[in-house]
Amino acid sequence: MFNFAESKRCIMDKTKFNPNAAAAANGNYFGMPFQVDEAPIVIISVPWDVTTSYRPGTSKAPEAIITASSQLDFYDFDVQEAWKIGIGTLPIDEEIKTLNSQMRPLAEHVIAHLESGGDPAEVDKDLAEVNNASAILNEKIYKTTTELLKKKKLVGLVGGEHSVPFGFIQALTAFHRDFGVLQIDAHADLREAFEGFTYSHASIMFNVLKLNGIKRLIQVGVRDECEDEINLVASNDKIIQFDDYLMAAAEFEGKSWGKQCVEIISKLPESIYISFDIDGLAPELCPNTGTPVPGGLSFQKAVYLLRKVVESGRKIIGFDVSEVAPGIDEWDANVGARIIYKLCNLMYLSNSGEFIKS
Repeated sequence: MFNFAESKRCIMDKTKFNPNAAAAANGNYFGMPFQVDEAPIVIISVPWDVTTSYRPGTSKAPEAIITASSQLDFYDFDVQEAWKIGIGTLPIDEEIKTLNSQMRPLAEHVIAHLESGGDPAEVDKDLAEVNNASAILNEKIYKTTTELLKKKKLVGLVGGEHSVPFGFIQALTAFHRDFGVLQIDAHADLREAFEGFTYSHASIMFNVLKLNGIKRLIQVGVRDECEDEINLVASNDKIIQFDDYLMAAAEFEGKSWGKQCVEIISKLPESIYISFDIDGLAPELCPNTGTPVPGGLSFQKAVYLLRKVVESGRKIIGFDVSEVAPGIDEWDANVGARIIYKLCNLMYLSNSGEFIKS
């Protein structure tokens, strides 16, 4: 479990914080001057890319985003004096980093063996070890988020690969009887134990649908999926998919993005969890993500949808941002930081109604 005591490290006195000046590199997202105990919103970082099946690197995302986020300007066009809401940062768990570095080579061995046509039985031992490590990660996240939720915190999680929010979503089911998941993603992530990994990044929503209390899964921007996933969508009335191809075709034929957002939001229950895989955006916004796919949402379209969700009166009960992978520059991390900041502000707004613009 994350060490809450470590979160009390020295941070600038918030009474002296100037939102118009350069942010301090204090280890907090956005250089915010808030301790975890006093912040209504807390961000958990999960440096994990063990089951990544194409390009690794997302384990480095939390540190890269924290660094890039200090360059973000605090004015929010939707939320007045947004920085005053208070965003706290839990320190990155070094045990997770260590476990990730130990397990990634084993996972790579499994993946290479299977892709070369090898007998799956020959990698059973490595596969079992990776699956056990993923279960350990899930339990860590579950316990940490449960403790934060008991303290009435609003929680955001930053990956890492897309498998990492499972424990968080599981924890939310104990606090919210029924809620929906709004997934922005290039992939459906509905594969069962992809490549043998029970908690694969490509299996997150397959696993989430098994949890009690998940009322609906709305997928937006999907444009890369397999036959099994298509069949599961067709057979499960909890899943509603707005695929990227049909959304683009509708827009080409005169249906505005605004009208499409109304349709998407109409399918959502009152309480929602937002799972934002960065590859749901156009690849020029996330060129280093693990599995980039042509097409996708513009940054403006994604923000518009999130804003309209809150305007509709829905409550955001938590969110994750995953699959950001640092490149030779900070571009991917800059985009990720701005999505996280917007989600933090809108989540708070949806729960309180304060700071709303007139």
